[in-house]
Order: sequence, then C-alpha cells, then structure tokens
Amino acid sequence: MASLVQELIEAGIHFGQRRSNWNPKMAPYIHGIRNQIHIVDVRESIKGLLLAKRFVEKTVGDGKDVCFVGTKRQSRGPIEQYAAEVGMPFVTERWLGGTLTNFRTIRERLKRLDELDRLVETGEMKNYSKKMESQLMRERKKIQRNLGGVRTMTKLPAALIVVDTNREKNALLEARSLGIPTVCLVDTDGDPDLVDIPIPGNDDSMRTIDIVIRELCDSVKKGKEGRSTSAGESPVGEGRDGGRGEGRGEGRGDGAPARRRSTRAKFRADDGAPVATTEPTEGA
Repeated sequence: MASLVQELIEAGIHFGQRRSNWNPKMAPYIHGIRNQIHIVDVRESIKGLLLAKRFVEKTVGDGKDVCFVGTKRQSRGPIEQYAAEVGMPFVTERWLGGTLTNFRTIRERLKRLDELDRLVETGEMKNYSKKMESQLMRERKKIQRNLGGVRTMTKLPAALIVVDTNREKNALLEARSLGIPTVCLVDTDGDPDLVDIPIPGNDDSMRTIDIVIRELCDSVKKGKEGRSTSAGESPVGEGRDGGRGEGRGEGRGDGAPARRRSTRAKFRADDGAPVATTEPTEGA
C-alpha cells in the first residue's frame, strides 16, 4: 500500500486544474491550493481507488465484464495495453452515440465487420472490382477503428471504467440511463455526480492513468481467478448433514431458494465500502 501511494504521488495524481477552472462539486476532494492550482487530497484518491478495485473484482468474479473508456490521447495506450491483457472490451478511438443505449445496432455493425473479415480471409474480396474492393476495405478499416475494442462484447457490460468525466460525458449519461455503475478518474474540473465511484486525481497525467488502469486491471485478473475457483466447486452447497442449503449463506434452510438481490447497485465512496440498495440508479 505504501509503495502504491508513493507511486501515485510521484506520478502527480494530486495535481488538479487551475483554480479558475474548477468544479465546485469537487470541493470535498480538494486539499488546498498551490500556485493557483488545486491540490487533490491523496487520501480521497486512495479511498476511491481501493473502493473501485473491490467493486471491479467482485463484479468480474460474478461472471460479468467491465468496459474501459478513454478516448483522450493520454489514456489510449494504457487502456489498450492492460484491457487487452485481461480480455475486457474497451473504447479508445471515439465514443459512438448509442454504444450502450442502441447496442443492437452496434452488434449489427460488428457482424458486418465479421463478414468483411471473412471475405478477406477466404480471398473472395478479389472477386470484386477494384473500386468495390477499395470501398469495402475502407469500410472494414473504419469499423475496426471505431468498434474493434468492443468486438468481444456480446452483451452490455456490468460496469464502465472511464477516464475524464468531461470528455466521456456521453458514455456516462448512457450508462446512467441504463443503470450501469460507473468508475471514473475525475479531475478538479469534472463532475463527480455523474459517477458512482469517483477516483479524484489528475486525469491529464499519463503516468497516473497508467497506474490507475493497471491497478483496476489487476482486480479484473483476481476476479477472473475467482470465476475459475467458483467453477471448480459444487454448484449446490452441502452442510454437515449433507442437506441442501443448510449451511451459512446457502438458502434459508427450509428448502426455498435464497432471495436474489437486485443487480442494480449504487456505491458510495464516502463509506469506504460498497453499499447495495434496491433503489434504482438516478436517471434510470
């Protein structure tokens, strides 16, 4: 933990925006002002990061996927590197309107990409005229550039991990309308109310973004390990008497199945731990 804190400080996570360019909603996360620049409270940054790591690990451990979003230049490299390593979808080129709210259309475009790839692999592309072949290749390149990162996303993600609330506002609004929890690295000019789990910090520093995305992807790895562990266990819990659902947390003991909690949850960073609620997410 101490090494992580030191690493984040050396990366400059505590440097915010200029005093004249701040969002008053970020006041609880600001420690002070130095040379007309807001200084982020590192304790709040660590609290938000640890809360986000626990949430991501639990979400992935439950068999769900998370999607990384960061279209600014500083975030493209880290997201493409770490998200690809853990096999999670990502968006680094441009957030297309309706990527979540109109997901069916996005899947249709990805099916079109599969068709074009098949034409190239089988050599059938050569059967078209030069002009048509050029048009198809341009179409293939455009779809791959915009949607290549979400090619493996066959269903809506369980959570969105975002860098910069201002730049990715459309993605956050789409997630909110669908009740999808969001985690975001928020600078002092951002709006933390758009995010379920804010990580206050410098969202312009490439080193800071690299560390935050790396730590969250480590949680993804741990969550995937939890998947494999759960898969190796018996699907029905047996108590000491060999009965079903008699142990702790395995039903109510009367043969009735345990009540399932709502999958829509809201998380508060001020508690230091996720709090589940059955109330719908604001704006859903």
